[in-house]
Amino acid sequence: MKITILAVGKLKERYWREATEQYLRRLSAYAKLNVVEVPDRDKEESTGECVQKREATDLLKRIPDGAYIIAMDAGGKALGSEELSVHIEKLKLHGRSHLCFIIGGSNGLAPAVFARADETLSFGPQTWPHNLARVMLTEQLYRAFSISANHPYHK
Repeated sequence: MKITILAVGKLKERYWREATEQYLRRLSAYAKLNVVEVPDRDKEESTGECVQKREATDLLKRIPDGAYIIAMDAGGKALGSEELSVHIEKLKLHGRSHLCFIIGGSNGLAPAVFARADETLSFGPQTWPHNLARVMLTEQLYRAFSISANHPYHK
């Protein structure tokens, strides 16, 4: 399986990078990974809507051909870890061998990204910093694959 994580902005702080890299290393035993960062346009534009549109343009250009697109947003469907594991297994069984997760910037994702997505998932109704969302996504993906492999990580 291939997994692409499309994210707005770079992980500038070392602790975000190290946490994400740790889970990406672990996850690499289960999937081929690619992380693509697009520029954070927050300082370039005057309104959140303009920022979203510019970031959406950057994100949409980098979606891999044939990938199943999952937008991450507080308004999406929240799945427990076991549910996510089952969901990924079902996607694989239906021939979805490349998943692309999209994480927006501090202004969220533009409607154009949601329109292009096959589904929208959430980490719950709370608002999370987009840097933390990337750590949470990589950890939950590792946990989901661990569950499928009957690895003791998930207790």
